Amino acid sequence: MIKIHREGYTILFVTLVILFAVNVLVHWLTDEIWIRNVSIIASLIVYGLVLQFFRNPDRKILRDENKIIAPADGKIVIIEEVEEQEFFKDKRLQISIFMSPLNVHINRYPVSGKIEYAKHHQGKYLVAWHPKSSTLNERTTVVIQNPVWGPILYRQIAGYVARRIVMYAREGLIVRQGDESGFIKFGSRLDIFLPPGTVPSVKIGDRIVGGITVIAEKR
Repeated sequence: MIKIHREGYTILFVTLVILFAVNVLVHWLTDEIWIRNVSIIASLIVYGLVLQFFRNPDRKILRDENKIIAPADGKIVIIEEVEEQEFFKDKRLQISIFMSPLNVHINRYPVSGKIEYAKHHQGKYLVAWHPKSSTLNERTTVVIQNPVWGPILYRQIAGYVARRIVMYAREGLIVRQGDESGFIKFGSRLDIFLPPGTVPSVKIGDRIVGGITVIAEKR
């Protein structure tokens, strides 16, 4: 049985009502059996796609203070040293994860610690892989103060399709590595900024699993 994340309850209910109404209307407008069948099949496919998007699979979360775990499912699309302008205002190693609509979209804390900074920014909805999406799109920025790694920043970024970011982080909270930190609905991107000199344990093109894949560790 598919376990559904709580962020999907309302959308799934509304989708079910709309699809039911569409099929009632189709049955009222036509007696053609094949049209009715197509409507039912199409509705089942649509509902199945929405259902799988909000799936919440059970996972054995990796917790190790010497390791930074993946904060999201997806594909590694960027690994580069950049100037982080919002919080650090210096160079950091940026690792970006692209989440397609087929990925699990639960976000997780990459390390344990205290939330030092948490802010939501309104913005545009450029495609998630656009180079300026991390600074122009709607986004959140969260910084966790960790005793081993120091401050670790991650950023949820809304894309062209994903226009709803849910952030659970609040300044002052003590959080545990691997616990849920938020949700991005219908595909987007998550950036994480690591201390300069960090050697990543992943490479561009890798498919990673949130809460399980190690993206960096102390040597």
